[in-house]
Amino acid sequence: MQTCLLLDPMLATCGTAAAACRLLKRRGLASIRYVGLIAAPEGVARLHDEHPDVQVFVAALDDGLNGRGFILPGLGDAGGRLNGTEKRPAAAPRPAGRLLRR
Repeated sequence: MQTCLLLDPMLATCGTAAAACRLLKRRGLASIRYVGLIAAPEGVARLHDEHPDVQVFVAALDDGLNGRGFILPGLGDAGGRLNGTEKRPAAAPRPAGRLLRR
């Protein structure tokens, strides 16, 4: 049996990860592992609810989501950062060491 690694920098609301799991399963992949850098508890719970057979591996579990569905304190808009389209906040970013607290 082949194992598929689903790689994504952040697991926030889980919309993208859940859709990717559905697509991979329709294509016949039975063994899927989610691998990410940072996650919100809400996203992990939703992935477990919708795909209990998918194991989740993340480097850090942050506090939760804000009203826009972004992880707090999080990394900001990861897709925007990767594509150079993120609008930078006026406030200074949090120190990176915050991610290593758990």
